Amino acid sequence: YSSKGAMMDNRFATALVIACVLSLISTIYMAASIGTDFWYEYHTLSPAENVSEAGRSIWDEFVSEEADEKTYTDALFRCNGTVGLWRRCITIPKNSHWYSPPETDMTTNCISFSLSDQFMEKYIEPGNHNSGTDLNRTYLWRLQFLLPFVSLGLMCFGALIGLCACACRSLYPAIATGVLHFLAGLCTLGLVGCYVAGIELLHKKLPLPDDVRGEFGWSFCLACVSAPLQFMAAALFIWAARTNRKEFTLLKAYRVA
Repeated sequence: YSSKGAMMDNRFATALVIACVLSLISTIYMAASIGTDFWYEYHTLSPAENVSEAGRSIWDEFVSEEADEKTYTDALFRCNGTVGLWRRCITIPKNSHWYSPPETDMTTNCISFSLSDQFMEKYIEPGNHNSGTDLNRTYLWRLQFLLPFVSLGLMCFGALIGLCACACRSLYPAIATGVLHFLAGLCTLGLVGCYVAGIELLHKKLPLPDDVRGEFGWSFCLACVSAPLQFMAAALFIWAARTNRKEFTLLKAYRVA
């Protein structure tokens, strides 16, 4: 029976190692997706000519503190823009002056969303403050900012509980780690859903021009991959803890008998 018990312990240890690896990978993916600017990308057919027509005014409006949603979205359309959770970027010529010919030497410049931008109201007609608040887009935008940090926080707290479980030489606290990873997966899944819904609603208000193509970027894909990894890690943590406790209970009953 001891060899059988050792085999079972090895099985639980393997499950926990795999769960920890999945948890680590999902955390890295989540952190990378939060910190990068390629959640959504716009591809313009002739960005250099578009920018040269307007000179530096596009960039000046893009970085202005008074830039509203319509202003910076139009710039994203025209200048091969990319959008992240924290920053928006456009690609412009290095020296775009009104007297200069169109340049092929381009540079990508970014501006961060301030904390007030993250909680700013979205309007039914983007750029028109008198059109009323669009509650759906407002709360979708706020959730897509908050949910990734909640997800990371849950995974970090779960990892802390896991370390305590190792110190106590007990698998039972791994159930809590699994539950926290499951909740983190739900948050990540909610983040992805909120972002997709927010983009679709925005493009209904501000349709893409005919010469502009939009697509989800690799930062968004990292978040999409992170969610199933969190669910798989949660399943392994919970399975190992529950099964080990059940077999430990049976072993105690066997010894008593």
